[in-house]
Amino acid sequence: MRLKTALIIDDAAVMRMRLRDILEPHFDVVGEAEDGEQALSLYEACRPDFVTLDITMPKVDGITFLQNLLKSHPDAKVIIVSAVGQKQTVFKALTLGARDFVVKPFDPERVKTAANRLFSKA
Repeated sequence: MRLKTALIIDDAAVMRMRLRDILEPHFDVVGEAEDGEQALSLYEACRPDFVTLDITMPKVDGITFLQNLLKSHPDAKVIIVSAVGQKQTVFKALTLGARDFVVKPFDPERVKTAANRLFSKA
């Protein structure tokens, strides 16, 4: 059985590296993007099974990326990875169609649980 694929979107290189380290034993990380503009073209090229998405990014922010992504790919699975102080924005992302959220700084187990939950048959 093939591993599910992930695209990591975060403007902070250290966060992308940390998420990759957490996800890679269980998922195939097929790409990383540092802003929403880069992420949209990478999503089209890679067609990952799910995305981890930071909200605060340059060029195209996470909310705008999410809206654009779900317009063209309504079944896209997105996990928001966001700082504690962004509760309203996280709520907006969930309302728009994000599947889950993880608060930074995050616990590795919480990240794995959120990703696994996307594919559980429950």
